[in-house]
Amino acid sequence: MNRNKLAGMLGLALATIASASTYSPAFAVDNMETPATLDLSSVREKIAAKDYVSALTELRGLAEDNQQADVYNLLGFTLRKTGDFDTSLTYYQKALELQPDHKAAREYLGELYVDTGKMDKANEQLASLTQLCPAGCEELGDLQKYIASKGVN
Repeated sequence: MNRNKLAGMLGLALATIASASTYSPAFAVDNMETPATLDLSSVREKIAAKDYVSALTELRGLAEDNQQADVYNLLGFTLRKTGDFDTSLTYYQKALELQPDHKAAREYLGELYVDTGKMDKANEQLASLTQLCPAGCEELGDLQKYIASKGVN
């Protein structure tokens, strides 16, 4: 191999390495994994205290850096509790796009549908939870109780 050809190949290899090191791939929302360092305890405490405005502020900050089903689910929950049903729906859907078997998102989405008078869609979430929890689970029981408490079937 002559020197010019070797130099050309080396230059091409270096250019490829340099361009690869400056490339940062854009991850699709559904390719993100739950970071082990994500701590939602502060948000959950605010939600338990019914301080939805503070929880929402914290969650919005977390959502900027964490495309994660739990974050989106809790965003949907707090938005629903503050009366923003349309945006709440969007975040529940995002949570379920990331994790279709997210039981809490299915429960809360079902509750949203009950709150907005869409019982057919609430029953779809009930059916999904029945499939996810053939032996029963907390989310299934909670959605059943929510539907019963509203006096609808």
